[in-house]
Order: sequence, then structure tokens, then C-alpha cells
Amino acid sequence: MKYLRYKKDGEVCFGVLEDDRITELDGNYIEGTAEQTSITLSVDEVTILPPVDAGQVIGIGLNYALHAEEQGKPLPEEPMMFMVSPSSVIGEGEKIVLPTLDHRIDYEAELGIVIGKEAKDLSRENALSYVFGYTCGNDVSDRHLQKKDGQYTRAKSYATFKPLGPVIETNLNPNDVGISLTLNGETKQESRTSDLIHKVEDVLVEITEVMTLKPGDVILTGTPSGVGPLSPGDQVEVEIEGIGKLTNHVQK
Repeated sequence: MKYLRYKKDGEVCFGVLEDDRITELDGNYIEGTAEQTSITLSVDEVTILPPVDAGQVIGIGLNYALHAEEQGKPLPEEPMMFMVSPSSVIGEGEKIVLPTLDHRIDYEAELGIVIGKEAKDLSRENALSYVFGYTCGNDVSDRHLQKKDGQYTRAKSYATFKPLGPVIETNLNPNDVGISLTLNGETKQESRTSDLIHKVEDVLVEITEVMTLKPGDVILTGTPSGVGPLSPGDQVEVEIEGIGKLTNHVQK
């Protein structure tokens, strides 16, 4: 099932998407209280929001072998985790704003995990039962600041640097779906999550050994090879099999 958040007449609403029609819910699906109503509307009638209001956004670096190779870095023996400010999250159709044109700022297509239940010290066997669903993400990254800082938080936390959406899909095998990114209609990244070095269960186990995850938190699982720079005027689209397509334009 595909869930989404949207704004209608100035109000934040929650719904289920089927084709291009939304069935409105009477509450927040992340809180587990939402029931379908009789209200239906077209996606063209609303403003799509990020599908979740994340309390924490956690990134996993170098989780595809070819991406580690193109970055000139060794494969991490354990999931390499870092924090990103949730204030960087935007939704479908919103603008990615480049704060400077002096730095190389790259796109990164990623599968996002959305947590559904409070999670700490998970096992590999029970990890997926704590997941609400999955979404598309674009882990926009300032390479100049990554290199300068030696860590990732500042480089990835600028406002608008974390597009998510447009929906959360609950029925998905996260370890074997196609993931791709096009820039101005040209395919730049194309892979499958079966190529993840650290699978979704392992990522959840390692993160919850360190910290407690809450409903609505998001984990970005890493990007395939083919990353490259963004420029003002670009249109960037992340597509994940079974979820859909996340489209954003770039501006200065």
C-alpha cells in the first residue's frame, strides 16, 4: 500500500494512493490510528509533502561496492552511519537549492527505510517487523565540505538537501528492487538493492545497537555508482521499483 502526506486548503492530511487517486485517512498512518474515509481526490488537487515528518535522519555511507570504488575508498566492514538534520528534508516537486556554485554538490539516489515502531537492539530475524515501509530518497551532498570536514553532517544537512517521497510503500522486498536516477532525462545511476553491501536487516541491527529509533525516523541506505554534480536548472528524478518516482528541480 502506498501512503502519502499532502496539504489541502492549508491543512496537512494523510492518505492512501492508488493510481492517481488519494483516499483520505482520518489520522497519521505512522501513529497507527488512521482509517480510510469516504473522501477521495486527485493528486493534482493537493500539494504533496514529504511522506513523513522525521525526527531523525540517519545515512549509511559507501554501501554499494562500485560507489566505494568511484570514491576511491575501501569497503566498510560495518555499516558506516552518520546523522543528517531533518530540517534538510523536502518533498516531491520541491526545489533543491544550491547554497553555492563554488562547490561540487552531487545527487545520490537511495532507498529510504521508514521506521514504524520504537526500535532498540533489534535482531536480524525481527528487524523488518519494525519497518513501516520504504520511500525514495536523494542524498544531496556537498563534496567540498565532505572532504574539508572529514565527516558528513554539514555536507548533507543544508536545507533542501534531502528530498524524500513521494510515497511510503509498505509491500516491498527492500533487498532486491531496482533503483535509478536520471538527470535531465539521462540515466546516471542504475542498480539493484541486491547489490547492497550491508542489507537492510543488518543496517537496522547495527543502528539500533547504538541508538533508539522512533516511528517516522528515516534511514537512507546508500547510493549506487554514477553520482555526479547538480547545476541550476537541472531536473533530477529518483525511481525505485515498486515505490515510484521522486522528481525535483535545482535552483541557486
